[in-house]
Amino acid sequence: MDTRLRGPAVWALVLTGVASFMAALDNLVVTTALPAIREDLGGKLEDLEWTVNAYTLTFAVLLMFGAALGDRFARRRLFIAGLAVFTGASAAAALSPGIDALIAARAVQGVGAAVMMPLTLTLLTAAVPAARRGMALGIYGAVTGLAVASGPLIGGSLTEHISWQWIFWLNVPIGLALIPLARLRLAESTVPGARLDIPGTLLISGGLFGIVYALVNANAEGWTSAPVLTGLIAGSVLVAGFVRHGFTHPHPMLPMRLFRDRGFLGINLASLLMFLGMFGSIFLLSQFLQGVAGYSPTEAGLRMLPWTGMPMIVAPIAGILSDRIGGRPVVAAGLALQALGLGWFAVILSADVSYAAQLAPLVISGVGMGLYFAPASNALMSTVAPADQGKASGTNNAMREVGGALGVAVLASVFSAQGGYESPQAFTNGTVPALWIGAVAVAVAAGLALLLPRKGTAAPAAPAGTAPVPARKVPATR
Repeated sequence: MDTRLRGPAVWALVLTGVASFMAALDNLVVTTALPAIREDLGGKLEDLEWTVNAYTLTFAVLLMFGAALGDRFARRRLFIAGLAVFTGASAAAALSPGIDALIAARAVQGVGAAVMMPLTLTLLTAAVPAARRGMALGIYGAVTGLAVASGPLIGGSLTEHISWQWIFWLNVPIGLALIPLARLRLAESTVPGARLDIPGTLLISGGLFGIVYALVNANAEGWTSAPVLTGLIAGSVLVAGFVRHGFTHPHPMLPMRLFRDRGFLGINLASLLMFLGMFGSIFLLSQFLQGVAGYSPTEAGLRMLPWTGMPMIVAPIAGILSDRIGGRPVVAAGLALQALGLGWFAVILSADVSYAAQLAPLVISGVGMGLYFAPASNALMSTVAPADQGKASGTNNAMREVGGALGVAVLASVFSAQGGYESPQAFTNGTVPALWIGAVAVAVAAGLALLLPRKGTAAPAAPAGTAPVPARKVPATR
């Protein structure tokens, strides 16, 4: 069988791969630039948190809505619109005169990414014949993994050798080149009868914003202050309303019936806790390597590679293992190793710790991350019927991004309560208990992974009336 990709499929793979690389890169590219941003624009710890969370939070809460917009109003058209918003917001971030303007630009970036990112997968799937789809999706996944691995290194190198603004300027020429190419080379498609769940989007967006706002500002304003209590209470009420909406609305963006399956519930909670521990720890450790260990931004990015880059090596092995023995033991082992690595870091971390002492926990954490990623996606899909796989994928991606936003907020809150930026020792004092929180979160995730179905368990059948509607394709403009 000829498995080579040809013509439109190659263009779809290149265009969607580059777009997904940009969106995934901006999750971590800013982490090694945080000290330079703080020095240039000023701002407190909570401001630095929002430079990360403004992106991850808008990305997370609008991800499923962005996919629904593409189904309703045409995928290529919305992909180009999301790409344009992302590119324009990147330029605005680079031109930001102050920390507040940067946070606002990052939030708009997240909106663009939330529309663009889910449509990359649907456009690619539609363009590639079924016989060659596995290879194409494998390449697409490797490109996204490369973005996560290289984020701290690219951010550090640009910050050190040019300026931190170039972590955002980098997106602009790429985005401007992709827009006309996408218009010419991608085929259009829609899903007739697709509906938007605007009430659900408003409920979950407002709820998560309120909770994250409260966590970020709790130490500065006090846990009993009116803004923090209002954020926690109102956010919790809105999230509860979203859950109820998912049970009662005829076409919710997230059908809560999916969570009745213990495997679906387990892998999504595990994903949230995994990203909570991982993102929060990287947020602090990337600053530790510069502010305490004294490395340059590029050196800090390179020294993070045993952690962030290890999945590129381990993920293919994890995929083979999960095919042979099932995803549950591989995912659980990966999360356990990630927790072990974070706990090891918490034990050895001191103001004068050597990089040699850090290398083992970095590698263990990286191996754990690599064992988690590919099997987790396969395990997720085994818990739902084919008709629900689109919603399942969007839900899991959103849970990961929410976990990342909560991780930065929660671990930075612990850091602020126990330490600060006053001295290397103060920074270390704050980082150690935060790492313990991250390790415990990922350890709990390892336990939740045991709820996954065993190898060979069939996916549940879809409820009546949920069969997917075939996409109506519109020829591409040539």
